[in-house]
Formats: sequence, structure tokens, C-alpha cells
Amino acid sequence: MSEAIKIAVLGAGSWGTALASLTARHAYPTLIWGRNVEQIKAINEQHENTRYLPGIPLPESLHASSDLPKVVAWADLILVVTPSHAFTETLKALSPHRQAHTGVAWATKGFEPGSGRFLHEVAEEVLGSEVPLAVVTGPSFAKEVTQGLPTAVTVHSDNDDFAQTVAEALHGPAFRAYTGNDMLGAELGGAMKNVLAVATGIADGMNLGLNARAGLITRGLNEMLRLNVALGGRAETLMGLAGLGDLVLTCTGDLSRNRRLGLALGRGQSIQEAVKAIGQVVESVQTVDEVMRLANRHDIELPISMLVQRVLHEEITPAEGLKIILSREQKPEYPEGLFKI
Repeated sequence: MSEAIKIAVLGAGSWGTALASLTARHAYPTLIWGRNVEQIKAINEQHENTRYLPGIPLPESLHASSDLPKVVAWADLILVVTPSHAFTETLKALSPHRQAHTGVAWATKGFEPGSGRFLHEVAEEVLGSEVPLAVVTGPSFAKEVTQGLPTAVTVHSDNDDFAQTVAEALHGPAFRAYTGNDMLGAELGGAMKNVLAVATGIADGMNLGLNARAGLITRGLNEMLRLNVALGGRAETLMGLAGLGDLVLTCTGDLSRNRRLGLALGRGQSIQEAVKAIGQVVESVQTVDEVMRLANRHDIELPISMLVQRVLHEEITPAEGLKIILSREQKPEYPEGLFKI
């Protein structure tokens, strides 16, 4: 595809707006779709997403619409950036209007709620095996991308040419886009890091110190690697931007909604109070159940993720979770090697 490809970004939240702003700055004709008519009006007239990214100017070349069929039919490339609970619905809505040559990528992180399926499995079922598919993931806060601060992500697809097309649209002076072909591993990293960010947030909210944070990040990465290997993903995927990079950012950066949830819980707030104060979808609340369902299915022990699940289900308090994790037996760090189950 040429530089003149038309890009439709579906989802006018913070991350969708950030990516639409990025491709518009890179001189790609870009349309962003959202349901909120007032929000769409503000993007078109004020060049600002006043709800999710207030005070940050958007390119004047970026246009917005609430007409999904029109936006989808216009595009040469579709980028879905909705919460995971709306992913399947969005794909079903866009499918009848997509041009035959138009591939679909997404920057949504998580699993399909209820089924626990990976999003690439959902996309293939809804759109068909002939449609080029790709996932965009990595350490990237929407606010910083919209501000033009340096960022690096990775684009994974079973179709190398399509991965390259998506990466070229995103790649620019302050935004590096790498490519890969391990969609399962990339999606697992993007989903599971949200669960582990709650754990590090809780530790920081309880003032347990930097040593505890580093330990949780490292052992959390170990949990990601073990589950990934069991599912058939590649270890190197999680040692890169889709895994380690995203994990470190989400566990240490206060722009992370999942880390902020953990901070609030560690300081004694209830889950309901914390989610209300954050004011946006906190993916870990649903994702943790899907992670543990996968772990149980493959008989993989994930002690940190399991305790996050119990805290989020209000079965135990953060203080009780701390006692449990500290009471675990002493053992070798990698009893059967790094990538053995």
C-alpha cells in the first residue's frame, strides 16, 4: 500500500485518539469513529478530545464521525481501538461495510469476556481467515503519544506484508514500530501485564518499597513466560516490547489505570471507589479471570495473578495477600530452566 492509504480508527477513547492523531501527523488521511456525538463534534471543531485528552491539541487534518458504515467503507486500513468487552461487537458491526482489500488491525488489549478467547481468534471467526489481521501492542501511554513523546511498539501478524503496512503507518520521527509474527504471545503480554500492574500498584500503595516492586515485576514476567510457553507462544515475544516493555511501563507509570487501581486498593479504598475515581474501563478486573482460567486449564501455577484475582473478588484483603505471598516456600528461581513448564 502507498502512503496515501486511508485509515479508519474505531474508538474515540484516549488510545484511539492517540493513534489517530499519530497517523494524521504522518500525513495519512485519517478518520476516527466514536459513538458520542458531542465528543465527535469537539474533535472536528476544537481539535481536541475534551473528555479523554483535554488540553492536548490534535492535528487539524484529523476528522471524526459517528457514522460507522461510512467510516469503514471509506478506509483502506481499519484500526480497532475499543475496550475488549466491545471488540466482538465492533468487528460484527464493521464486517458488512469493509472493502475486500481492507485489512483489520487492533490496539485492544485483553480477552473476549466470558469465552476467554484471544482477540485474534475472535477476529478470524468474525471476519474470516482471508482478511489480513494484526495486533498493535507495547509500552505506550496515550497521553505521551498524543504529545509526540518518543514511543516504541510492535505489530504482530501472520501476514508479514500486512504487519509491515501497519507498522509503516505508525512509524515516524518520535514513534518506532517493529514487526513480528507471534500474535498469541503479543496478545498474552498485552493482557497479562494489566493484572501484574495491579499487584505492583498494591505494593506501592502499601509503601512496601522499591525492592518489592522490582521483585513483583520480575516474578510477574516469569508468570507471563510460563503461561506463554504452555499456550504455544514464543519466549522472545515476551522478552521484548509486547511483554517486558509493556509490563515495566504499566507497573511503574501512574498513567496506568490498572496500576492506579492497585494503588487505591493498597491504600485501603474499595474496588468500587477506585474504579469510579479512575472513570474509565480498568481491563484487569475482567482479564484476571481469563488469565487464571487459562492457567488452570494448563495446570500452570501463577501465584501473583491468583492473589490479584482473590483481591479483586474481595475474597482477601491486600494485607492478607501479602502474608500469603511472603509465606511461600523457598525454592530455586528456575527449577527446570527458564522456559520449562
